[in-house]
Amino acid sequence: MPRLYVASIDEIRSGLVTDVYFERTRKILEAKGLCKVRVRAEFHAYSLPKGYEWAVFAGLEEALAILEGRRLTVYAIPEGTLFKPVMPLMVIEGEYCEFATLETALLGVLRHESSIATKAARVKMAAGDKTVLFFGLRAIHPALAVMADRAAYIGGVDGVSGVASEKHLGLKPMGTMPHALMIVFNDPVSAWKAFDEVIEEDVPRIVLVDTFYDERYEAILAAETFKEKLYGVRLDTPSSRRGDMRKIVEEVRWTLDLLGYKHVKIIVSGGLDEKQILELRDVVDAFGVGTSIANPPSIDISMDIVEIQRDNKWVPIAKRGKLPGFKQVYKCKTLDYYIAPWGRKPEKAPCKDPIPLLEKVMENGRLVKELPNINQIRSYVLNQLKELIANDMSVH
Repeated sequence: MPRLYVASIDEIRSGLVTDVYFERTRKILEAKGLCKVRVRAEFHAYSLPKGYEWAVFAGLEEALAILEGRRLTVYAIPEGTLFKPVMPLMVIEGEYCEFATLETALLGVLRHESSIATKAARVKMAAGDKTVLFFGLRAIHPALAVMADRAAYIGGVDGVSGVASEKHLGLKPMGTMPHALMIVFNDPVSAWKAFDEVIEEDVPRIVLVDTFYDERYEAILAAETFKEKLYGVRLDTPSSRRGDMRKIVEEVRWTLDLLGYKHVKIIVSGGLDEKQILELRDVVDAFGVGTSIANPPSIDISMDIVEIQRDNKWVPIAKRGKLPGFKQVYKCKTLDYYIAPWGRKPEKAPCKDPIPLLEKVMENGRLVKELPNINQIRSYVLNQLKELIANDMSVH
């Protein structure tokens, strides 16, 4: 019988979804009486994808859901924080065997969500004040749909298309129509009119205008069909179109304006990345972005033990290439961070009162701090992006 190859929540939380070498490590430590050794393990990214100067920390809530109920204390920077390499993002304190087999799942959550959120933030920053919608669910396994919508929304997109995300995240799905609708009707106007007759009035009338004919021709056909009721026209899959996409958009815009349809907005989707968005944002009103956000460059977060408890004292330790010791991150402004040993303020911080970012969020497996909702996290990300733009930083 066919099946969906998806691990259950219980299998993830129990440590079954792990690499075998962590299971073998736990078995060895148990056999040698070392399972009670207490450690502090730090999550960090010592490098970022080529061309990236920052990333967005995402996935904390799911990581805490995995750790909940275990004899562990967790410190973390706020979810949604823009971070730089080497910064500690999260620290787990407790007996190593209590979370040894969870490292795989924790890194999977933090890496994947941070990667999507980071790409979404870069895309939103490139789009400026133009709307960005996330249409990337077809590029990933369906079991990850809600996670991807959450991470993309945290990163700053203005809306998501996933129907399940309304149930799980409270986000009303946004989207227009697929080419399949026009193809089944074998006529764009009939398909558009059917959409208008059946779909709720509060859904904007945005028409896909590149199924059978030239984009300019179908855009005018749509405008003449719906007049003032038409909210916008969508031009899809620019990478498959011959010619310059900007020129196509300019041609459509010119003709719509010339014929009295200045109110009609132009939405572009399909194969978009920061580069194309930067090239189009002054002539486009909104963007639909899918694959580049859903399958982004990886933010390679790793976990390393940085302290071990011996004779009731915490002793700094780390593998080569990593900084030993429990640390605190102090913030002066976005991307202006200073790392210092825990309990010590940075000696060279340029601002008077640097803000410590790492705080205790879980103690003995129980939350000790209320977690922000996705709208609060998204606002936090967008405010940091605005600060970068105000400081004249490009999309790096």
